[in-house]
Amino acid sequence: MVVPLTMAVGAGTAQAAASCTTQTGPYQRQVEKFLGRPVDGKQSPADCKAIRSFQQAHGITPTVGYAGPLTWRTMDTILKQRAAGKNPNKAGACPVNKGRIACVDLTRQLSWVQDGRKLVYGPVPVRTGRDGAETRTGAKRIYYRSLKHWSTIYKVWMPHSQFFDGGQAFHATDKSMYNPPGSGGCVNMRPADAKAYWNLLKNGDDVFVYGRKPGT
Repeated sequence: MVVPLTMAVGAGTAQAAASCTTQTGPYQRQVEKFLGRPVDGKQSPADCKAIRSFQQAHGITPTVGYAGPLTWRTMDTILKQRAAGKNPNKAGACPVNKGRIACVDLTRQLSWVQDGRKLVYGPVPVRTGRDGAETRTGAKRIYYRSLKHWSTIYKVWMPHSQFFDGGQAFHATDKSMYNPPGSGGCVNMRPADAKAYWNLLKNGDDVFVYGRKPGT
């Protein structure tokens, strides 16, 4: 079938328009402030472009530039991570009487290595278990390490894997740390951070997981 030129052009224009919403979202002001946009609480083409870029970078769908709950939740997590600075254990939630320990804060999606009260590495953003496959909380220990681990469940490579609770491990991933809905239970890390953890930790080292991942 031959499509008339005017119809083809019209369809393309409609598709392009649909790819960027004009609708103001419930978190418009918060999202505008986070992105450094003028804070007026009203969606604009420039707002949509900035929001879409953020969504695309972190795998948030639908990627239409809408300032909705998931986009704001991700931004709010990033703000909490920034606020941690170099004192992520200010509240003392991760034990300081264990010597070297890897701490995982599910609420802020942060991890770090400390030795007593001394910060050894981090804090760094992590991606933990999604709703229904949450990273289990509590005191753990690394019991198995695999430099180039192959997941027989997910059929993917898990570089620098350090298992601390059954099939749950620290390991590298190429995905954004904010890619929803989360991992299958492991603590996903950026490749450089997973490598640093590999060099800092060993079998028998303590791991402490606490909090609750936003959205679970």
